[in-house]
Amino acid sequence: MSTEIDKAIGELYGHPPQASDLVKLKVPDIAENGAVVPISVSTDIENVESISIYVEGNPNPLAATFELSPYIVAAVSTRIKMGKTSNVVAAVYSGGTVYTATQEVKVTIGGCGG
Repeated sequence: MSTEIDKAIGELYGHPPQASDLVKLKVPDIAENGAVVPISVSTDIENVESISIYVEGNPNPLAATFELSPYIVAAVSTRIKMGKTSNVVAAVYSGGTVYTATQEVKVTIGGCGG
């Protein structure tokens, strides 16, 4: 994970991220169209306050943030845009700690106007 993504996560949450296998990130290995890349993030971590998604190679790395209620399951699904092949990072914030998972997605057709 690049220091730019670490910095962006730190700016949003005020805490440095730590990689964790408790965060389940589901994205395709290859996205044929970068304009609509499906992504799902889930975790069994308790008291999750928010889940954020970052795309390392995009001009603005923060793709989405979801504020969660303590009464729901910590799982989100959406579609994101990716301009080029890069790492996708899911950040889960709970109890003052930011847990992350990272996966590279190969993009065959860019989706950010490039």
